Amino acid sequence: MTSLKNRHPGINLGDMHEESGDDCEILVFGFWVFMMSDLIIFALLFATYIVMLGGVAGGPGPHELFEIKIAFGETLVLLTSSFTMGMAALALKYRQSMYRLVVWLVISLLLGVAFIGLEWYDFQTMADKGGVPSRSGFLSAFYALLSLHGLHVAGASLWLLVLLGQLVVYGLDTGVKTGLLRLGILWHFLDIVWVGIFSVVYLGGLV
Repeated sequence: MTSLKNRHPGINLGDMHEESGDDCEILVFGFWVFMMSDLIIFALLFATYIVMLGGVAGGPGPHELFEIKIAFGETLVLLTSSFTMGMAALALKYRQSMYRLVVWLVISLLLGVAFIGLEWYDFQTMADKGGVPSRSGFLSAFYALLSLHGLHVAGASLWLLVLLGQLVVYGLDTGVKTGLLRLGILWHFLDIVWVGIFSVVYLGGLV
């Protein structure tokens, strides 16, 4: 097994999880590499949105469609979920009680579901104002970017639900530990992407 002193910080669980160290390094590093492909996709969608920002085709634009209060609520919910996921990671790393780990994970799951609900409500509000994807190039680009992010959050929430089930059945074995580490990377990545969406799409569109 790789000695602890040679392990890379940030992609392992540390001294208290020596039995899972090698698996963590391989799987977590590989997941970081995989996430870079997702980053490229989101970068392309951001670029497409910026290019299409003026392509409203006579339809409603950001000032007519965006509800900044809803977007701000989504931001608070998602950033809070990032905090709770971080607390879950600390509970896992330092072998705190299983109860504490599960509580932080369940709160993160509920916040993820709440974000999806708020985003769906935001889409419905826009649709009621005529802001549907087929209305203009601007709206097509908007929905492509935000829907992809929303699908990622839904997928991450489903992954978390599965991991909670595995935690009950298998306990904190190596597979569950590495799954939680990789989910944490995805979760925080989606929060960073959302900060970009809130800044570029919502705040930028209302300037």
